[in-house]
Amino acid sequence: QVQLVESGGGLVQAGGSLKLSCALSGLAVLRRPMGWFRQAPGKEREIVAALDWTANNAYYADSVKGRFSISRDLAKNTVNLQMNSLKPEDTAVYSCAATSGIFGSARLTWPEYGYWGQGTQVTVSS
Repeated sequence: QVQLVESGGGLVQAGGSLKLSCALSGLAVLRRPMGWFRQAPGKEREIVAALDWTANNAYYADSVKGRFSISRDLAKNTVNLQMNSLKPEDTAVYSCAATSGIFGSARLTWPEYGYWGQGTQVTVSS
């Protein structure tokens, strides 16, 4: 059974940092494009960051570029999202996603992912 479990969310003041982690079971991050999405109340789900299968190429939404960093840890079978200089507009439920297949470029739209975590709340106060 495939499971993706996020952790690391919480309440932080503007300018602060959080590190989200997504632990995979039943599925390997190796050679697999991975992504982080977020959804704020009343808004559509949007891509935040994504990795291609090598993890050498990352995509970032313009709104987080220079502040967020996506990475993977093969030993722990996790994909992580380091979030710095957080802003109130970063408040959302953050979800990690994994593609069903391996290899390929970073995927930027949610239908391209076959597996999802349950999400973790990130709240940034002003």
